[in-house]
Amino acid sequence: MSTPPLEPTLRHLENLSQTLEPNFAERALVQTAVEQYLQSFLTQLPSLPSYTAQPEMGGGLLESPIAEEPVPVEEALQLLKTQVDTPGLNPASAGHMGYIPGGGLYYAGLGDYLAAVTNRYAGLFYSAPGAVRMENMLLRWMAGIIGFPEDAAGNLTSGGSIASLIALATARDAHQISAALIPKAVVYTTAHAHHCLDKALRIAGLGECPVRHIAMDAQFRLRPDALEETIAQDKSAGFTPWIIIASAGTTDVGAVDPLPQIATIAQRHQLWFHVDAAYGGFFALAPSGLPILKGIEQADSVVMDPHKGLFIPYGLGAVLIKNRQQLAHTHHYQANYMQDTLSATEEASPADLSPELSKHFRGLRLWLPLKLHGVAAFRSALEEKLLLAQYAYQRLQELKSFETPVVPALSVVIFRYLPSEGFDANTFNQRLIRAVQVDGRVFLSSTMLGNNFMLRMAILSFRTHQTTVDLALQILQEKATELEENWQE
Repeated sequence: MSTPPLEPTLRHLENLSQTLEPNFAERALVQTAVEQYLQSFLTQLPSLPSYTAQPEMGGGLLESPIAEEPVPVEEALQLLKTQVDTPGLNPASAGHMGYIPGGGLYYAGLGDYLAAVTNRYAGLFYSAPGAVRMENMLLRWMAGIIGFPEDAAGNLTSGGSIASLIALATARDAHQISAALIPKAVVYTTAHAHHCLDKALRIAGLGECPVRHIAMDAQFRLRPDALEETIAQDKSAGFTPWIIIASAGTTDVGAVDPLPQIATIAQRHQLWFHVDAAYGGFFALAPSGLPILKGIEQADSVVMDPHKGLFIPYGLGAVLIKNRQQLAHTHHYQANYMQDTLSATEEASPADLSPELSKHFRGLRLWLPLKLHGVAAFRSALEEKLLLAQYAYQRLQELKSFETPVVPALSVVIFRYLPSEGFDANTFNQRLIRAVQVDGRVFLSSTMLGNNFMLRMAILSFRTHQTTVDLALQILQEKATELEENWQE
């Protein structure tokens, strides 16, 4: 039985698949519609809510399932507007002061667009030498910001979680923490360390390591004396201390641990010193931020997120590690089908320094705004955020009935309202934060400090200025007064 010719089928399939390659006119039509959508969003942004509560929570997307046939771009953008860009948080808003990531620069979006269309594979120097040079240049620039040596290695990651995983896996191998040692290999940090670090320890096979939460001072910073004492006790008890994890900007209150003293302890006991500066690291660019981060240069590894302190859209973290040989040892791989790439070794390949093989060209979303804005603009914006936090802290101290137990180290302000006698403070502040969020003009968040329900103002969007902080304080006063006047159990 003869095999039917393939040519007719191939031609038919080719004709159908050609729709994946729109022509110039088709591309221009869709691009114009998308750009008009974005320009309209940015124009309206100052008046858009920071938070919108919608009962359906984007459920309208399910009424337009993925189908065989295409829809017009206008229909797709309308779904995007009503079901994705309207409900929930609006992190692009100046009034988004609930969580850390800061704004989403327009030029970074253009960088992503360029990277996606040109589709360079930025995992190997052989395949995209310019892309890899760009990313490594950015990492060397970051190393210079925090005082790391020029030959430090690193990786641009999707965020602080993967960056932390890379750092902790590297530290694990540097200290030869094998399976047999894990039950007695001790990790030192505080209860305010970011939860992604616990997650990274577990994923790296270190979930059974004893974790000591070192006591903190009144400003929620790790106490060096307590750290020293705990290490000594563990050594006497036959445990193996191996890593100290300090914070340069905690999530709850923005605290910066005493890095110089911790570094001294780490060196004395020959422990790996890791600093989680995902939030705070880029404040080293600001004149008043650099002294706060003194000691970070003595770390063995540091995580710092451009999608926080450099206002880049979600999806860009970074890890820096002094021992580049150890980083490569932990993450390097070889495969027969990649043998052609081995001749290009002028720059370290990102795929050899992280868990990722298939890798988006993330560097372009940072390089383009840095080139088009210049570093001075970022430096000024970061200094402004530090001063805005001090301004908000001072204003809250002046306002009646607000308690501010923590002096802002960076740009997080922690506070609560102390209602009149007869009100439970925790219940009152729970209702207060809900009232502020439902109002939607600004978005603040909450946390617990001990048994106290506290409110948080995290000031890091490049769009947040004094008028935004003043509006937040005005809304807080308005809602607190309304709650006291209309209180019902």
